[in-house]
Amino acid sequence: MDHVDLILPPAEAGAPAEAGAPAEAAVPAEADAYAAAPLLNCLLREIGEELPRRPGADGRLVYRLPGSGRLLRVRGARRPAEPEVEAAGAWRRIGHEELVKLVAEELRRHTGASNHELPAEMIDSRDAVAALLTARARATPPADPYLRSEQCLITGHPHHPAPKARGGGPQAGWLPYAPEAYARFPLVVLGVREDTVVEEGDTSALDALGAAPPGYRLLPAHPWQLDLVDLTQAFADGRLVRLGTTDFDAWPTAAVRTLYAPERDLCLKFSLDVRITNDIRRLWRHDLLGLRRTDTAAARAFEAIDGPAAWLSDRGYRTADFAFEELAVLVRDGLDGHLLPGATPLLAAGLVEGFEGSPLAAAPDPAAWWEAYLAVVVPPALAAFADHGVVLEAHLQNTLVAVDAEGTPVQALFRDAEGVKLLADVERAAGWERLVYCLVVNHLCEVAAALAERRPGLDPWPAVRRELARHDLPEAAALLTAPTLPGKTNLLLRWTGADGADARYLPLPNPLVGT
Repeated sequence: MDHVDLILPPAEAGAPAEAGAPAEAAVPAEADAYAAAPLLNCLLREIGEELPRRPGADGRLVYRLPGSGRLLRVRGARRPAEPEVEAAGAWRRIGHEELVKLVAEELRRHTGASNHELPAEMIDSRDAVAALLTARARATPPADPYLRSEQCLITGHPHHPAPKARGGGPQAGWLPYAPEAYARFPLVVLGVREDTVVEEGDTSALDALGAAPPGYRLLPAHPWQLDLVDLTQAFADGRLVRLGTTDFDAWPTAAVRTLYAPERDLCLKFSLDVRITNDIRRLWRHDLLGLRRTDTAAARAFEAIDGPAAWLSDRGYRTADFAFEELAVLVRDGLDGHLLPGATPLLAAGLVEGFEGSPLAAAPDPAAWWEAYLAVVVPPALAAFADHGVVLEAHLQNTLVAVDAEGTPVQALFRDAEGVKLLADVERAAGWERLVYCLVVNHLCEVAAALAERRPGLDPWPAVRRELARHDLPEAAALLTAPTLPGKTNLLLRWTGADGADARYLPLPNPLVGT
């Protein structure tokens, strides 16, 4: 496994394994480091109080945890590592399991509520990371840079307490389908009795997967989902029949349940009855029924936007009326019809996490690279909002950035109509807050921090100010002087059992001010 560009640089990933130590002995410590970083990010952002730097602190940041009054210090800011607590005037290192207990205690004191589910998810996430690291060491990453960028996310969401939890099921059940383990696999092909089919939009790509028996329609299925739901009766009475598997492999992308088959330029999104980050990843009925409206609005906005930016349309869905959500499959645009000639698409989240061949790490002029990045990502997101009332969920996992042969960003592609909001349905201020969180806090802040970490001395924020100032949008102008930005509280949301679609924000210092 290549460790050069993983999200935790060596200084932050904990002490390296001793020379000659067996690889399996190194995995638990590495898994602890990967799992601790996003959990610490949540704890320190949402609850901790940063204290002034202490003399002789060796670059460590110290925080007070207000519930207990304890002091916690960490190494590094972007991906905090090596957590230590103070006791009797001395600092003591704590591992991931003890960190989970500390976080749970602080949350009980902070909220007055208990939660037995989330600590188990945190442990499950850490165990999943260990399994993924072991599997990656034995696997070969995809040769295609786009697929490498989609499958590199060992840490995943950098501000989520359990970003790699897989529902608590046995590893053998989910590991064969894990993008982080470089998985690829054929799809199961089902026949659905014609009188039970429900569909909307353009689903013709599904009919091209083979020949259905008379009276049936084709429906691909994610093999993991078939293991998670009970369809025994539907198979027994003939509403469903198994027709084999596809003669091509599909690659799971960063979203886990969205698969891409490069041979066919086919992208499909499935239901998974598993909680991944904040949601059970099912294609919910209400989202599917509203899909055509939001997707059409986004597609029309991008048709009118000047420049090469593209919208990857969720063209339609097909399912069965007796298992509407469980068997739903959504057909998304492939890449070939949208990319500029010669451009290579890369997942924005992959650029932050790091993968072999990433242009973020290799750019000879990082300042020019960053300006090019901003020029392709920011204008279409602002234009969709200002001119078309479309609020893109332009976060790291929904944005592809295409680069030319030199690695310079030349195009942005956005996806996922499920996350799109329309100003016709929400107040403008709420829509703007959501866009600022997704585009600036979740996306640009992370890319800027990753770039600055790799290129000491680079201040990425003046370029962001210049790009925002170019746009005649009152909200963008106000953002340049706003004291704070909205940060989503994923830890508190999960602890209090909020709906997965909820978004509650806390104020974060605005790095645009004073640059």
